[in-house]
Amino acid sequence: MDTLTILREDYQRFPKSQTYSIYADDVYFKDPTSEFRGIDRYKQTIAFIQTWFRHCQMNLHTIQQTGNTIRTDWTLSWHTPLPWNPRINIPGWSEITLNAEGLIVSHIDYWHCSRLDVLKQHFRSKTR
Repeated sequence: MDTLTILREDYQRFPKSQTYSIYADDVYFKDPTSEFRGIDRYKQTIAFIQTWFRHCQMNLHTIQQTGNTIRTDWTLSWHTPLPWNPRINIPGWSEITLNAEGLIVSHIDYWHCSRLDVLKQHFRSKTR
């Protein structure tokens, strides 16, 4: 199975049952809130999301590959476990780089909103 197909399936079930075998052991990950290297840390991050984000969903809008670079456009959403149960939505995209063996060596996420915008979503009223 090719990497695009695996990523498409991983996005559909995110954050559950991710295919870690497509990542290099020293994969580099960065998003607007964190930056690290290593598959073990990546697994810990996914476990954190699975534990603390309720009804988490990753809607994949597009996925395309040019050479050793894959771009995915998506919206990540979840309910934060606060008493008022806010629904959070982050539209964004990922730039994923493959090495010569076809393993993911870099996964950088970008958001179409600021971290402040995401924080504000936690405090808006349900009637909006």
